[in-house]
Amino acid sequence: MHFRPIPRLTDELWFPPISQADSEGLVAIGGDLSPERLILAYKSGIFPWFSGKIPHWYSLDPRFVLKPENLKVSKSMRPIINQKKFELKINTSFHEVIMNCKNIRRDGQAGTWITNDIVKSYTQLHEMGIAHCAEAWQDGQLVGGLYGIKMGNVFFGESMFSKQSNASKFAFIQYVQQLQSEGIELIDCQMETEYLGSLGASFISRTFFLTELQRLIPEGKY
Repeated sequence: MHFRPIPRLTDELWFPPISQADSEGLVAIGGDLSPERLILAYKSGIFPWFSGKIPHWYSLDPRFVLKPENLKVSKSMRPIINQKKFELKINTSFHEVIMNCKNIRRDGQAGTWITNDIVKSYTQLHEMGIAHCAEAWQDGQLVGGLYGIKMGNVFFGESMFSKQSNASKFAFIQYVQQLQSEGIELIDCQMETEYLGSLGASFISRTFFLTELQRLIPEGKY
């Protein structure tokens, strides 16, 4: 069996064809995390993940996504939303959100893929109006939230955290509903989790995902 070597990126701004990704969806290794490269990656259906200190660039097949109209709100969440146990805020504490996502302890994970370089780069994207966050507040404290990339009519979810039960789910549900009102038609969840599946996410083929990106992100637009 012949194995194609994984391309290693340099300072040149490019990615190899996604059709050359390996069976795990790995497209390339290396390169930087400049805003320009990250924008190109997302528009191309690629996202960064880390192994050690080296960026690994993935495009999974199939892709786990959520169409906002398919959002599922469980019976147990409805009173939490209706009783306003939490307050939703948008883009008021991006640095706090990404740092909580970086530092929160997660079952089954020894460390975090959110490096200091990730924090720096996505903060730059936030300052450019491309990275966004949704926050759940309770009694004046940030207790949950998520961040991701918004381009065209697509939102690419990156990470979420919760310090109180249901806080991140509250932020996610409320934000998905807001994104839908803003014209967002597709939310990229990247990889399958039971948590996101319970909220209505499902698989689509990578080919269809890329077709949708072309339709939903106009050329030259973020």
